[in-house]
Amino acid sequence: MSDPDAVDPSVQLDRLLEDDPADLYENAPMGYLSTLPDGRIVKVNRTFCAWTGRSPEDLIGSRFQDLLSVGGRVFHETHLMPLLRMQGAVREIAIDVQRLDGSLLPCLLNAVELRGADGAPQLVRATLFEATARRRYERELLAAQRQAEESEARSRTVQRVVFDLAAATTEEDVASVIVQRSRAGMKARGAALVLVQGKADDPELPALRPVHAEGLSRELLRRLREAAGSRLALELAQGVRSIVLEERLRRDQPELAAAMATTGLTELVIVPVSADSKRLGVLVLALGDAAPGQLISLVEPGERRAIPASEIDLLYTLGRQAGQALERVRLHQETVRQAERAAFLLEAARLVADAVDVQDMVTRLAELAVARLADICVIDLVTEKGTTREAARHRDPARQEVLDRARSAQQLTVQAGGHPGLRALREGRTQWTRDVDDSRLAAMTLEGAQRESVRALELAAVVSVPLAIEGRRLGVITLAADRHRAPFTAADVEVAEQLALQVAQVVDKAQRFELESQTSHTLQESLLPTDPPPVPGLRTAVRYVAATQGVSVGGDFYDVVALPGGLLGLAVGDVVGHDITAAATMGQLRSVYRAYLAGQPSPSALIERLQGSWSLLGVQRMATALFGTLDPVSGELRVASAGHLPPLLCSNGTASFLPVRPTRMLGAPPADEPAEEWAGELRAGSTLVLYTDGLVESRSADIDEGLDRLLEVAARACSADPDALCDRLLAEMAGEHRPDDIALLALTRV
Repeated sequence: MSDPDAVDPSVQLDRLLEDDPADLYENAPMGYLSTLPDGRIVKVNRTFCAWTGRSPEDLIGSRFQDLLSVGGRVFHETHLMPLLRMQGAVREIAIDVQRLDGSLLPCLLNAVELRGADGAPQLVRATLFEATARRRYERELLAAQRQAEESEARSRTVQRVVFDLAAATTEEDVASVIVQRSRAGMKARGAALVLVQGKADDPELPALRPVHAEGLSRELLRRLREAAGSRLALELAQGVRSIVLEERLRRDQPELAAAMATTGLTELVIVPVSADSKRLGVLVLALGDAAPGQLISLVEPGERRAIPASEIDLLYTLGRQAGQALERVRLHQETVRQAERAAFLLEAARLVADAVDVQDMVTRLAELAVARLADICVIDLVTEKGTTREAARHRDPARQEVLDRARSAQQLTVQAGGHPGLRALREGRTQWTRDVDDSRLAAMTLEGAQRESVRALELAAVVSVPLAIEGRRLGVITLAADRHRAPFTAADVEVAEQLALQVAQVVDKAQRFELESQTSHTLQESLLPTDPPPVPGLRTAVRYVAATQGVSVGGDFYDVVALPGGLLGLAVGDVVGHDITAAATMGQLRSVYRAYLAGQPSPSALIERLQGSWSLLGVQRMATALFGTLDPVSGELRVASAGHLPPLLCSNGTASFLPVRPTRMLGAPPADEPAEEWAGELRAGSTLVLYTDGLVESRSADIDEGLDRLLEVAARACSADPDALCDRLLAEMAGEHRPDDIALLALTRV
């Protein structure tokens, strides 16, 4: 049996569907309202009333725009209503509705405008969706996007800084990059890189040096340095921090506060610049009411924007990048300075090598030193005449006369006992006077005109280095810097010592060479024969040209000996080597050769005798030689060669070599067969030329090319004048740099 009170479900559903439109409007999950064109509300549902905390009676007749926030009202009048008039509808417009308690309800507005037959607006129907969660999501999304953009911007800033710093070669380059990039990255009013001079933890050296600044006045930077004072190490150890223009700063640092206020700055951000725990300086960023490019400040007056942790990390990174770049460019600059010092020493070595003599060398070195290393260079040498001043140069030609007046005498010994050059020579070690004050000036100069002249040079530092080799003191180099340039460094003193070593080695070699040269000249003059004897019907010419390397003495020789019966003994030879030993061997060989001529042996027999007795002579050198006999009357000529080059014959404008077959050179193991002898005639008008290999040898060509060249030159120079022929051969065959001696013997039969 059915319950009489039960309601038929189909009937209940019909009732709900009949009441649905009104219930849906009033209790919908969004707010409904209708307004007149001026915004007055004429209909509103319960949902919107519940959202705002107001009753329908309170809302009917009020203006919709009065329910919005201040910004919403402005937006309603300037954007929403004009857009609705133009398009007739708007969708998802974000607005904030103000509740009765004053809080704001984020909403999304959709509205349509109903118009009459004449097109005039009659009614606006609107729906509002509560968008608190959506607005929160959008804010979080925007915040995340903004953080990502800021992170990307910081990364780009660091990348640009690293890229630009890679090309920096000076401290100024580093400062320019870091100031410009950090200022742009922080949107600062100004920036400056300030470096420490000296050690940051040394209270006696608290100086700061601005390297590059933009947007900051010199007065502000000066006040900042004064504010740091002796607390520089403490200031640098505090990390990134801010100096804010507030009452405390005005009380403790009134000058700095006044400088900030004058330029419209509210805050100075101090960023340490360091590398490997070395505190090199600070990066100063200036913040103010308006950043560069802004017409108005986006910060309320008196409000200070806290620097976020991400920007502090960026500043730390920029400071470290700047410090590493500074260390790199300083190392580069020191490398450049070392290269310059090395180049100076190389140039000095070149000048030493090219110098004509010791006097030329010291003069040119003094000029180089004042051009590259010092203001004054003085070089004194110990000679047989005592210690003499060989060179004294000043970098400024206008002050050279003052330097000349300061020399009281040519001898260094005529100086005050405290003169650094005299002390260096006496003690045998470098004397470095770092500061020439009045007491040191009095100790190093003689009282009177010399002291006043030295005082006029305004010396600031003096370095004197002895020239010494194996304990022998050959002289002293003195370098001085005046007060218009930086003082000497330890590296400069080291360069001076290396220069002194070069000079000492050259002076020592020059002195030894001079002694050896004098000895060799005496020996050579005693060993070479006098001019050939006059022979009727024969014109002769001889030449001896020393090599340009080593001592001017060697083993080349020539000889013309009158033999009994009217014959002439001819000889030319070359002992291996170019030294005094070679010359002495040559003298022995010529003496033995002349002794053997007493028996009038043939040229080939003479070679055999010399080969057989070579070991008895007690010499260790070998030699080449060409021996011959000539009958001036008949022209009969006989020649034999011991490893020597063939004789040259010039006749009737042609030149040829005599076909003399050489045997082994003197001092070599004897040959199996005796030396061959060439016999022929020296016709009237012909010239016989005997020579040593120095005439045809060259480092750039083999000896066959030299012999071909000799034939060519001799053919063009053939004449009946042996002197002219010798001169022509030497002029065209011998260059300025000769590795070996040249001996020439020319005979013309007339």
